[in-house]
Amino acid sequence: MLAALFSFALAAPAVRDGTDYDAPSTLSAKAREAAAALRRPVVEALFATAGVAWPPRELLLRAYKAEMELEVWAAAAEGPLTHVTTYRVCAASGGPGPKRREGDFQVPEGFYTLDLFNPWSDYHLSMRVSYPNASDKVRSDPKRPGGAIMIHGSCASIGCLAMTDERIEELWVMATAMRTHKRTTHVHSFPTHDMTELLATGGPADHVEVWTALARAQQIVDLEHRMPRVRFGRDASMAVD
Repeated sequence: MLAALFSFALAAPAVRDGTDYDAPSTLSAKAREAAAALRRPVVEALFATAGVAWPPRELLLRAYKAEMELEVWAAAAEGPLTHVTTYRVCAASGGPGPKRREGDFQVPEGFYTLDLFNPWSDYHLSMRVSYPNASDKVRSDPKRPGGAIMIHGSCASIGCLAMTDERIEELWVMATAMRTHKRTTHVHSFPTHDMTELLATGGPADHVEVWTALARAQQIVDLEHRMPRVRFGRDASMAVD
């Protein structure tokens, strides 16, 4: 498996770093969405280079906390999931391990979707990650699990993924296109690329269970090029196939 992943990494798209573009905070929500719309030619070119027709049928964002990267995977029609591009995460707080309570500053780990789009954000544009998921609700603080986890602009984080303003505009174009076509944007959040090494190192039992499910999902995307199917049990377990 490691050899296959190493081979894949050699062919991965170049990482798109953040930029110095700083959108004026005085812009209206309408003006922010209009600014993002101007990025559509850039996004379409990324998809064309990857060989994925626009707009995609499936969209997956894979966040890697240790490496500070956000991968974009997509599929069109009945084609395979393809690695379209990778963005550098400008800022993210916390360390390895899932989010478990309000104020722990952790970026969540697990399987999510984008469920809200905010053009009025203090961070230019923001897209909410659907934390807590069914597993988090069982494992996290029952009264204060935390929330409002966003992928947003700017370069400051208290549990969110900050991408800088230009890059969030590109991601906004991708995700809102999915919303327009009533399609889901999936978000898989990992502690690190090297899940094999992390699992060999070990950790708290509930962390290892999350990491094992994530490692299986990573393998499915990297080697089978399809969207993993994730099912949550009432006991917070996760089945991935």
